[in-house]
Amino acid sequence: MTASLPFPPPGSKAELEEGSILSPRFGADGLVTCITMDAATGDILMVAHMNAEALAKTLETGEAWYWSRSRGELWHKGATSGQVQTVLELRVDCDQDALLLKVTVAGDGGCCHTGRRSCFYRKVELSSGGPRLIID
Repeated sequence: MTASLPFPPPGSKAELEEGSILSPRFGADGLVTCITMDAATGDILMVAHMNAEALAKTLETGEAWYWSRSRGELWHKGATSGQVQTVLELRVDCDQDALLLKVTVAGDGGCCHTGRRSCFYRKVELSSGGPRLIID
């Protein structure tokens, strides 16, 4: 996994923040964080990571590709589940170290490996016994 190739190295602060060149700031591990949201509803579906190859494939195909840290391999979202994510818009944050994908989801519309629509199906509730997770 390398964070090289189709993307130029990050430039100056002004170039990163105001320029028109996509030059993601991949971390020391070669990854950049990617937030994925439903383009129609704005619901956050998942957070994943991309290496340079995953980002390049996403731009090339118009479908979401990620780097699986747990499996150590490139991952085409929906290749086995049918929940392919078609990218309608890709945004980069101010210093180009995080990405936002706005997608439509094929298949049953789910995104989480638990079978839920979103990976963010629990909320933290504060109580006298300490924080608890509540399925929302």
